[in-house]
Amino acid sequence: MHLMQLLFPVLGYLVGSISTAIIVCKLMKLEDPRTHGSGNPGATNVLRVGGKLPAVLTLIGDAAKGFLPVFAAQSLDIAPLYVGLTAVAAVLGHLYPVFFQFKGGKGVATGFGAIFGIYWLVGLLTIASWLAVSLAFRYSSLAALASFAMLPLYLWITTRSLALVGCGLALTALVFWRHRANISRLLKRTEPKIGASKQAG
Repeated sequence: MHLMQLLFPVLGYLVGSISTAIIVCKLMKLEDPRTHGSGNPGATNVLRVGGKLPAVLTLIGDAAKGFLPVFAAQSLDIAPLYVGLTAVAAVLGHLYPVFFQFKGGKGVATGFGAIFGIYWLVGLLTIASWLAVSLAFRYSSLAALASFAMLPLYLWITTRSLALVGCGLALTALVFWRHRANISRLLKRTEPKIGASKQAG
């Protein structure tokens, strides 16, 4: 069982390394999202490059690659620490994909998927936070930052697992790290709002 527990974070990283945005754009004969728009291989930039359908497919794929390995670990009663590490590894795979020169996206959709895999209630709370902030302030990046900032608290309230809270803190740190440029623009009040033609993705 111990070896299996160690294998799940590895699986999470490899699954997370599958770049949905690049694959969807190639299959639909669209421009490479890494070289167009914001240069970020994520759903927001795919929306810019190819429109709603490829963006939705990217969003679903990115969330699924976070959800599936974590849900599998939960289903096999893997220890909470390794469930959390699988979630962190899946997001790391999305951020630094081994199959795509370690140049990935910002981890929000994959993070949400992983959170749902940990515990659906925490997933709902995190998504609700994202929706509330995005509707109130119209900044997608701010909504992501706020929802992941709340993640460790949600995990503590619902699970009382220090291992999961620690992994939640790691997920929060990763999302904040990848949104450094967005944070700078938010502070300067130059971050485009949702619906702007050049929304940062």
